[in-house]
Amino acid sequence: MKGAAALLAALRELGVDTVFGYPGGAIMPVYDALLDSGIRHVLVRHEQAAAFAADGYARVSGRPGVCIATSGPGATNLITGIANAYLDSVPLIAITGQVATPLMGTDAFQEVDIFGMTLPVVKHSYIVRHIEDIPRIVHEAWKIASSGRPGPVLIDLPKNIAAGEAHGITRLIEPQPPDRQPDAIFISRAAALIAAAERPVIYAGGGIGIARAIKAFREFVAATGIPVVSTLKGLGAVPTDEPLFLGMMGMHGTRASNSAVQESDLLIVVGARFDDRATGKLDGFAPCARVIHLDIDPAEIGKLRRADVALVGDLGALLAALHARPRVGAWRRRCLNLKAQHAWRYDAPGDGIYAPDLLRRLAVAADGELTLTCDVGQHQMWVAQHCLIRSPERHLSSGGLGAMGYGLPAAIGAHYADPTRPAVSVSGDGSIMINIQELATLRRYGLPVKILLIDNQSLGMVRQWQELFFERRFSEVDLFDNPDFAEVARSFGVDALTIDTRGQIDEAIDALLNHPGALLVHCRIDPAANVWPLVPPGHTNATMLEGAMK
Repeated sequence: MKGAAALLAALRELGVDTVFGYPGGAIMPVYDALLDSGIRHVLVRHEQAAAFAADGYARVSGRPGVCIATSGPGATNLITGIANAYLDSVPLIAITGQVATPLMGTDAFQEVDIFGMTLPVVKHSYIVRHIEDIPRIVHEAWKIASSGRPGPVLIDLPKNIAAGEAHGITRLIEPQPPDRQPDAIFISRAAALIAAAERPVIYAGGGIGIARAIKAFREFVAATGIPVVSTLKGLGAVPTDEPLFLGMMGMHGTRASNSAVQESDLLIVVGARFDDRATGKLDGFAPCARVIHLDIDPAEIGKLRRADVALVGDLGALLAALHARPRVGAWRRRCLNLKAQHAWRYDAPGDGIYAPDLLRRLAVAADGELTLTCDVGQHQMWVAQHCLIRSPERHLSSGGLGAMGYGLPAAIGAHYADPTRPAVSVSGDGSIMINIQELATLRRYGLPVKILLIDNQSLGMVRQWQELFFERRFSEVDLFDNPDFAEVARSFGVDALTIDTRGQIDEAIDALLNHPGALLVHCRIDPAANVWPLVPPGHTNATMLEGAMK
């Protein structure tokens, strides 16, 4: 068996049916073997999109996504997607071609040290030196990517190893370690803190969805009756229309969630890492609260905030073992009053489209059954604030890296992971241009992915910060020269329509939900619209700026 065939056979053994990639010289033996492999290959039009699509596939399916690229620029184009998966703890296998082993280190054509370049943003890396090791490496990479705190693993495959023939196969799969049982002493200490708390808040992070611990988490919330806030990636851990859910916390969180956290006397932190966008000024975050921190990764415990009790292990098992019945009736009423007092308003003046209202109406019309993928910017925060999200795998957003261009490729990956659920990419006029070439992928495979493009003719989030914190000195944010995005979509063979008044919203929502194929809805909004509320940089979450609806 040739090395390339051994690689693909190992992937097939692991249940891989779809990979995303772009061919080139050093990876050509793998592309030749793909023809006989039984694995579906999705040809994207840029390697960054291959990594983002594999990321979207992994977030929806819960299994590692696989992307493939050639050496040199093909490999370096994957790096942004690999870093995105690393910072959001997404299981990913990135397979790169490499020049033949005798040429490595000679500055050969399209040779780069992708192993060294990606070391800070992978869980593990391999350079394949022997054909016989390929199955073992693939199985190990799969296990590393998907176990514990998930993340990306790189396999760098020299061309002569891929093209050479193996005369024997080695496979060494370590036995699964026994499940670590929750420590009864620490469980007891945590339960005692919960029972004694008067103002507890559950702080839900992305680790809940990653651990597939949704059922256990929701049972814990229902049993304790404690109000819940979440990070961007924690959205959907409980449905966002759940009465006990106070909203996203942090820089663009709700006033109810930030106020509750600041007033709390106990934070039960589940699968979160005290990210600066969630906490604001850290030394003023939840100043009176003790902390119970649950996480699979011991490196996160105490990294930014000392935990009074640390529970390390599988979140589902930890939550199932943690039994407590706090008396929080008065506190719950206080939190729900805050939620009602600061409920969102959608009665913006004028006939123009108010983006939060459009997104809310779309999510309600779909009854939360969409898979929403977001690019990065103001529209990303509006989705997080205003859309109905019923589970984390239905809300795909570049959290830690904040990578523009993520939304469309991620929607492609999400479709292949679950073609029964409609995928809608919400993008901005800045973000869409990063990977707009993937409209060709929609056309090539007839994918029914929808794109809601919110166009304010600017890099909106950067413009908002320049307006508020840089004395309105606007620098390189004006996108007045945008193309007609509907015409661009049609030139790729993708249907499109343009809306710019409130009376056209129903038509657009109907199209996004019912159009049989790919569709781009180009939505023009007020260029001066901002995301509110906003915690200014360097301030605690108690300081929230508000502005007018536009």
